[in-house]
Amino acid sequence: MVPEVASRRWGRVSGALMLGALLSACGSTVAGQPGPIRSATSVRHVAGELAAMLPGPAAFPPGYTIVVLSQDQARGALDDLRGVPAGTPVEPESCGVPAAASDPGGTAVEVGSDDEARATVTVELVRTGEPLALLRERVGRCALVRVRQGPLTSTVVTTIEALGGVAADSAFAVRRTVSGTAGGPGLMRSMHTRLAQVGDVRINATTLTFGDDRADTAALDRVFRAAVDGVRQG
Repeated sequence: MVPEVASRRWGRVSGALMLGALLSACGSTVAGQPGPIRSATSVRHVAGELAAMLPGPAAFPPGYTIVVLSQDQARGALDDLRGVPAGTPVEPESCGVPAAASDPGGTAVEVGSDDEARATVTVELVRTGEPLALLRERVGRCALVRVRQGPLTSTVVTTIEALGGVAADSAFAVRRTVSGTAGGPGLMRSMHTRLAQVGDVRINATTLTFGDDRADTAALDRVFRAAVDGVRQG
């Protein structure tokens, strides 16, 4: 169960907190064009169970409580982090996220929460047959997305950032804001995300904050690099 402070502060987000599919649809802007995209058939297989590759408590700074999410919790967490729930109508339509197929071994998600700092870092590992460049291209087409949930609409703004010095096949960073109805009218969510890929395993680490709270990007970078190392070691 996610720590009590999370449910107290963040409502449903904490019940299934924090992303591969995370960025499947929402977008960004970036100078220049993505590099050549390799065929998905060139993605090599990384042996081992994804859950065993999660970084674990030692990778998090002191004060963080770690929870490994069930598959149902993970789906809700990833919806919250990307700001676009799977199967929800969006504008433009091409930025929607299809419902994910059930694959118990295809995704592993871990959440670290710091009660005192009101900070969370979520790590997602996901199996994929496509290179990360294809995801970056999709993200780049959806810098501004409007999400309709009944009579309510939220706005998701995403920006791609460069990410160097990562021991992976490829990597990039994303900043995202969600303004609108999730969690209450006028409450803005901000997400900083680090993405990398090693073979057929995509690594996604995200920190989530609300309103004017500051993101713990130092913890995010620490956990992200530990996650990349864990996948490289298999």
